[in-house]
Amino acid sequence: MRLRHKPWAKEKIEGHPQYVISNPEEHKGNWNEEIFKNDGPIHIEVGTGKGQFIVGMAKANPHINYIGIELQESVIVSALDKLIEEALPNVKLLHTNGEDLRDFFAKNEIGQVYLNFSDPWPKKRHEKRRLTYKSFLKVYQNILVKHGEIHFKTDNRGLFEYSLMSFSKYGLLLKYVSLDLHNSEYEDNIMTEYEEKFSAKGHPIYRCEVKY
Repeated sequence: MRLRHKPWAKEKIEGHPQYVISNPEEHKGNWNEEIFKNDGPIHIEVGTGKGQFIVGMAKANPHINYIGIELQESVIVSALDKLIEEALPNVKLLHTNGEDLRDFFAKNEIGQVYLNFSDPWPKKRHEKRRLTYKSFLKVYQNILVKHGEIHFKTDNRGLFEYSLMSFSKYGLLLKYVSLDLHNSEYEDNIMTEYEEKFSAKGHPIYRCEVKY
C-alpha cells in the first residue's frame, strides 16, 4: 500500500503529547502510575494503523488501558484524529518501531498483545520480520504477565498457517481459532480498517488466541 505523504503530520503529532507519548522508554515499568494514573491492565496493539480497532476496544472496555504502536507518521496521525474526537483517557499512541518492546515495557507489565493484519513478509528470506516469528514471541513473553495472551487476526492464510506453527513450536497454548471469523459464533469482534476492506471483498478473516 502506497502511503499519501502528510507534511503536517509531524507537527500535529508533536502538538498532542497527551495522546502520543514521545519518550516511551522513560515510562518503562511505570505506565500505570505515570501515564494512565490507574492500576488497570495494559493491552498493546503492534501496528495500530489508523486506530479503528484500538479506539473501538477502548470504548468497549473503559477499565482496560490501551497502547497503539505505529511507525508510519502518515498513518498514526489518523489514529490521533480519532483519539482527539473521542477524548478517550485509556488510549495512548507510540510513534515508534515496535521491534523490541522491551525498550518501552518492563517484564510482566503488559496484559495482552494484539497483532492485526501484520505484514505477511511472504518470502522465506524475510521470515524473521514476521511479527509471529520466534524472536518476536520471546519479546512478547518478556513483557507479558504470566499466562499473558496474543490475539492475532489476518486475511492472509499463509501467514496464519505459519503463525499457528510458530506458536506451537514455541509452546504456546491455542485457546481459540477461526478460519472464517465473520461467519463464526464469535461475538464482540471489533474490526480494523483492513478487516472491513478485505471482508467486503469476500475474503475470510482468520483469528486465533494463544496463551503463554
